[in-house]
Amino acid sequence: MACATLEFVRVVKCHSQVAAFILAGGISSRMGREKGLLEFGGEPLIVRTSRLVDPLVSEVTIVGSPERYAGLGLRVIADQDLGGQEGKEVVRTPLIGIATALKTTKASWNLILACDLPYLTSEWLNWMLERAIDSGAHIVMPCTSGGLEPLVAVYRRECAAPIIAALNRGVRKVTEALAEFQMEYLSEAEWSKYDPQGRVLRNMNAQSDYEEARKWLETA
Repeated sequence: MACATLEFVRVVKCHSQVAAFILAGGISSRMGREKGLLEFGGEPLIVRTSRLVDPLVSEVTIVGSPERYAGLGLRVIADQDLGGQEGKEVVRTPLIGIATALKTTKASWNLILACDLPYLTSEWLNWMLERAIDSGAHIVMPCTSGGLEPLVAVYRRECAAPIIAALNRGVRKVTEALAEFQMEYLSEAEWSKYDPQGRVLRNMNAQSDYEEARKWLETA
């Protein structure tokens, strides 16, 4: 079902078979602080992203520290200790956040998002979710000139067990763990009308990225 207008998006949960998970368990070493808590448009970026996604899906969950994010009024679950080897500390990787989301979810399809995506729009997300729901693939994922975008993608719930098995084998790289799945790739040319400036998938790795995003918001 398409969401014809933004007004309609506000009233109706467009895709009841989709849950959304925003991954916020990273260290943010280059930024030097939690990216999800950066002020953006008068509120923490992770709150802004949650409010953007919420009308499109059945529910939104943050995967990260409950102590850090629960005070924002968001639903939060902690990363599970998946893929640890006896006597060794669990290595933190976005793959654990993805596995935690898919192990927890009850939804058929699951939108996985990084917490540092300031340029996302409802129109673009709705377009991607419509493509996913009509897809026969396990994962629907954007592909840009910079490569695959596994942290802005839609996953079937059934992907959980193979991803956890990959973690238990010692796999830590997201794209390596996803290699066995049937994928549908979305190209930039396909969504250009929803993203004419080519910004929608830009994330924030450093302070300069954050400042650029804030300047963009002021003139948007």
